This record gives sequence, C-alpha cells and structure tokens, in this order.
Amino acid sequence: MNFLRRCWRVIAEPTLVRRLMVVQVLLVLVMWGGVIAIIVHNGGDSSGYLKSIRNFEAVISVADNLAGQPALQQQSLITIDRALRDDFESSDLGEIGPILLVWQGGRLVYHSKGAPPDLRGSGTDEMETLYIQDKRYRARTVRSPTSDTQVMMAGPVGVLNVFVTINSRGYFLLPLVISLPLLPLPAWWSIRIAMRPWRRVAQEVAARGPHDLTPLRFKPPHRELAAMVDSVNALLLRVSQSALRERSFIADAAHELRTPLAAMRVNAEALQGQDNGPVQRELLNGILSSGNRAGRLVGQLLQLMRSDATGNEPHVRLALDALLQDRLAALSGLASRDGIELELAMAEPVCVMGQHESLVSLVDNLVENAIKYSPPHGVVRVSLSRVAGQALLTVEDQGPGIVPELRERVFDRFFRDPQQTKSGSGLGLAIAASAAASHGGRIELGDAQGGGLLAQVQLPLSVPQTPGV
Repeated sequence: MNFLRRCWRVIAEPTLVRRLMVVQVLLVLVMWGGVIAIIVHNGGDSSGYLKSIRNFEAVISVADNLAGQPALQQQSLITIDRALRDDFESSDLGEIGPILLVWQGGRLVYHSKGAPPDLRGSGTDEMETLYIQDKRYRARTVRSPTSDTQVMMAGPVGVLNVFVTINSRGYFLLPLVISLPLLPLPAWWSIRIAMRPWRRVAQEVAARGPHDLTPLRFKPPHRELAAMVDSVNALLLRVSQSALRERSFIADAAHELRTPLAAMRVNAEALQGQDNGPVQRELLNGILSSGNRAGRLVGQLLQLMRSDATGNEPHVRLALDALLQDRLAALSGLASRDGIELELAMAEPVCVMGQHESLVSLVDNLVENAIKYSPPHGVVRVSLSRVAGQALLTVEDQGPGIVPELRERVFDRFFRDPQQTKSGSGLGLAIAASAAASHGGRIELGDAQGGGLLAQVQLPLSVPQTPGV
C-alpha cells in the first residue's frame, strides 16, 4: 500500500520536467497532425491524376486505333484502367479508385466497374464537380482532336477516399506510430541534461544555513537562469541588510538601556543604606529586583545579537573541555550564593570546530538556568563525553523541570513555562539553541535522574588535521 501511495505521489505531483516532456510530446503530435491534415486535405480531392494529359492521350490513342476491333479495344482499355488504379495504389479497393469512361460516336464504349452509367461531364476539358445519386465526383473530360472520341476520368470525393489516401501514404504515419512510445525517454534525458544548471543552483541554496545570506557563488551563463540567480542574490542582500539593521537597533537599544539601569540600581542600593521604614525597604527591594531582571534581559539581548551576528564568522578548533572548566569557574560565585554545588565529569579532551563567544553563550545560559531553577543546596551536574562521533554536553539540575509538551516551545524567544515561579526573560534557551544550530548541533530536553531537567547538547567533533596536509 505504501509503495502504491509513493508511486501515485510521484505520478500526481506536478514537476517541471514532466511539464516540459508533455510539451515536447504534444509538439511532435501537433507537427505530425499537420502532416496528416495535409494528407487528409489532399485525399479529399483525388484529382491529382486528372491533371496529367498523358493519361487521356494514351486512352484516346488506344480507343481510336482499336475502334474496328471491339474485343481488343475492350481488353486494352481494361488494362489501362487497371494501370490507373495501380498508380492510385488502391486496386484492391474497387470503385474507390479512378473511374474511366470512353465514348465514341456518342456511344459509351467502356466504363470502369462500378461507375455510374449516367456520369457525364460538360466536355469542356475543365475540372468539374458532378453529383450522381447523392455522391460527389471530381471529373475531367478530354476530346480527341482528330475523332469523336471522348475520355472522362473521375474519382469520388469523401471520407472514404480520405482513408484510402491515408492508407496509400501510410509511410507518413508509420514513423509516428513507431516513435511515439519511445519519445518520453529521450525527452526526459534531454530535459534532465538541460536542467543540470538549475539543479546546481537548487543544491547550493539547499546547502545554505539559516544565517548564510551571502550571494550565490554559482553564476550560470544561461540568460533565464542568470536572471533568477540575480533576483535571489538581490533578495538575499535586502534580507541581510534588514537583519543587520534590526540587530544593530536592538544592540544599540540594549547598550543604551544598560546605563540608566545601572544608575537606577546604584541609587536604589544607596537608598537601602539609609534609615528607612519597612514600606520603603520593601519598595526598594522591588526596584532592585526589577532592575536586576531588566539588566539580565538586556544582557541576554546582547548575547542573542552577538550569537546571530557571529553566524557567518569562521569556525576554529576549540578545546571544549577547557572552555567548560573556565565557564564553570566563572559561574561558581553565582552558584555559591544559594549553596548550589557544581559537578563536572569529563573522561578525555574533546575538541570541536566553533566560535568561542557563541559556545560561551551556550554553556553560560544552560548552566545559569540550571543554577536558577535548582533548590538551595542542590547539585548541578555537568558532563562532557564523545558519543558516536559527536561531542555530548549534558547539564542536569534538580529543579521542577519542564513538562514534555512544552519542551519544544521553550526554545522560542520570550516564551516561558507558565508553571515557573522564577523570574526570567524567556531568552536563555533560545540563545543556547541558536548557538547550537550555528555549530551544526542540536539541544534536547529530558528528565534528569531523581527529578529536574536534563539538557543534552550534541556538537560535531573536530577532525584532527594531518601534519603536512
């Protein structure tokens, strides 16, 4: 059943190759149809043999020379009649072939088999159309210049005569009948070869990452495809400029916000040192908490902009184990405020191809989230290993975790689990996911042993360079 569905999908799905193949086949059919139309048109008027005066002269000569020998005259005229039918290539079709009638002295001395006895022309030596018994004939009558002999040749005009003509000229139709079943294969092959530059452009576009907005490198010489590539490059340039302006605006706004937020925090801390009442102290604590949250949001916005901006920077070989040790040491002060212990487990050095700042953002956001959501005096376990050619970084906390149905949505910017009570901006996991994607990796969330959230990051390992290569 699945095989039949795939076959039907291949047949029913519109493709440009199939469209071009159909056009080619239809073009061939139209061309051959024109040839057949000409044959049919000529077949409808079987007067070609009427234009040759030599046929009439031969019949007149035989009729005049054998006028005194009726039996021999009849035999000779029969022979000529058969010869005319053979020339028409329809001697086996009886009355459909040319009709011959001979008069001498006003008396009909010979007529072809099946010819109407009352078929008589005007005798003006001109092509004429005669109607006998609801049948149409094309005829010509020629008189002897030396005697009273008259010779008429006529032929029926109609659909049956058209079929006779097609049958007699079947060599026009035979190539079509033979080649039609074989047309799709050469048509498909020729179109596939012709569309090779198109496939090359499609492959280059498909190989692009989400942050690669540089112009397409392949420059096709073909006019139609070159116009499309130029349009795509112009679109990429406009999108790149728009994204750059957006990042610059957010980064500038975030930088501008840091100064007033810092000033507000300093003033609030200074007011806390004064002798204030309980109400004032509570308000100041709220102001400090909001300022800290706003400051963290600004910092994460700057991280996000840096992560997007470094998407096109070259990757270098980095020791992920050393970077992880440095970042855990830097975050140990944040963890110690709530008595949270950071554990690091590594079996061997692990190197990846990456960007230092982007990987720092990845590690910091995952570890900071684990610290923030872990209970006091909890443990955050971080491990680094190699699994199936990938670097596997895991961060495990003892917090409330995230329900399975929301584990994909939490990577969206500014989305937060509605059940979380901790303050946050909803950007931490989005920054981590963006950093992992820029390195060709991915992040998966799961359940930690004993409760909590388990974040697993897979990154491609760096292939060591061979000396001298």
